[in-house]
Amino acid sequence: MSSIEIKILHVDKKTNARYGYMITPHGTVELPMFMPVGTLATVKTLSPKELKELGAGVVLSNTYHLFLRPGSDIVKQAGGLSKFMNYDGPTLTDSGGFQVFSLADNRNISEKGVTFKSHLDGHKIFFTPESVIKTEEEIGADIIMSFDECAPYPCTKEYMANSVERTLRWAKRGRDAKTRNDQALFGICQGGDFADLREYCAKKLIELDFDGYSIGGTSIGEPKDVEYRMVSYAVKHLPFDKPRYLMGVGSLDFILDGISKGVDMFDCVLPTRIARHGALMTSHGRINIRNKKYENDFSPLDEECDCYCCKNFTKAYLHHLMKCEESLGSRLCSIHNIRFLIRNVEMAREAIKNDQFKEFAEMTMNKFGSTRGF
Repeated sequence: MSSIEIKILHVDKKTNARYGYMITPHGTVELPMFMPVGTLATVKTLSPKELKELGAGVVLSNTYHLFLRPGSDIVKQAGGLSKFMNYDGPTLTDSGGFQVFSLADNRNISEKGVTFKSHLDGHKIFFTPESVIKTEEEIGADIIMSFDECAPYPCTKEYMANSVERTLRWAKRGRDAKTRNDQALFGICQGGDFADLREYCAKKLIELDFDGYSIGGTSIGEPKDVEYRMVSYAVKHLPFDKPRYLMGVGSLDFILDGISKGVDMFDCVLPTRIARHGALMTSHGRINIRNKKYENDFSPLDEECDCYCCKNFTKAYLHHLMKCEESLGSRLCSIHNIRFLIRNVEMAREAIKNDQFKEFAEMTMNKFGSTRGF
């Protein structure tokens, strides 16, 4: 029996968007959802209490980074990730596979695993599918990811085919190494921009009977139309009765596109990362609050937003804070960006329940500055 349970209550009549909920050991969350990323067991500048007030359900942390600091043994001693960060809700850890391939220097991939150097101090580390599962079990999140090979974009079909086979072998090894019954393990569907490889990977992962399925290898530098295709190739082959998770996606258009295709879960560092530089997502498009034109603009950041930032402060004040590099500016901008995405997904859920998701998505993106159809 899986430690999580998913209930799909309604599918939009005009798209494949679906509404439901997921039951986890640390609470029940509605689907679809956007998950804030707390890489090091903290969403930068925000408290766990603030995350709950913003409507967060699952919060994500990173196995690679927690392995390095403070160490998975420390998190285990604290009682697991939720207790360690004092977050009253479910948590998820990715496997660290993407970080191994994007951050580590001088990595060496073998069938057994990956040898690489820490990006912090250069010491040598060896990750295997089994060691990653052991680390994730010590961290103790409700949902954990398989260790996979995140192939670069672009690459040849031959390279991708070999990478998919290795990802599948590693997925089986990780599944076989798993010992805890109170954690759900997701397989990761790779295959790049090759429809047949995406289908093959999905079907082989389903044979391994994971608790949920992730779509990996997107948002790594490919053009927007390629990302849309890759999600389409994968999601239609994933089971209806298991959670579907599109990894590393945090822009509004990608999220709404994924929802329209039947994806349930999204995560990304984007909203907080760009917030720290003054880039803000609003109902009428993305702006840079550091621009001089906001110096004497005393209107709310986004009149349609219900977050603490928009209800209490003006663009002029945010401009002032960011120009002066005050930490409150980063906090307020992060609060807004996270709430902006969560709020839009909340509205998407209501639209799905009323068979109005297509209209909602098109209206939202037209206001945001895109004419993409759904």
